[in-house]
Amino acid sequence: MHRREIREAVFKLLFISQFNDVEEMPEQLQLYFAEDGICAEELGEGRSAGTEDEAQIRKEYGLICEKLPEIDRLLNETSSGWKTSRMSKVDLSVLRLAVYELLFDEDIPVKVAINEAVELSKRFGGEDSRSFVNGILGKLVREKDLMP
Repeated sequence: MHRREIREAVFKLLFISQFNDVEEMPEQLQLYFAEDGICAEELGEGRSAGTEDEAQIRKEYGLICEKLPEIDRLLNETSSGWKTSRMSKVDLSVLRLAVYELLFDEDIPVKVAINEAVELSKRFGGEDSRSFVNGILGKLVREKDLMP
């Protein structure tokens, strides 16, 4: 699985988690990785969800969940007039993933994290998602002085 596919899977889990209680997520994770959860096209020929890809996806999802209070606090501080409670679930999931990558994943360059977030928002979000996500991430990067 390529990094982009892993990122998309983590995004989907973040999205699913907004519709389930914390106690329900272990079962939801099992369902996601079950036969119908990740389709063969996502994993590539001859691979199953029981591989190191699943472990990587679970790890990243767990790390993001641990940081959610801090990530949401930063999003609420950065997005004037748009608190996380008012954001679309797709946009919020994309932003949570991107903020984690920007602040806590040193292996992902700032420009890549922003570009991938914009691509996810174009693919899964609404008409204005791309500019909304890009605007919030741009402001966060400026405020936190994250550009090298």
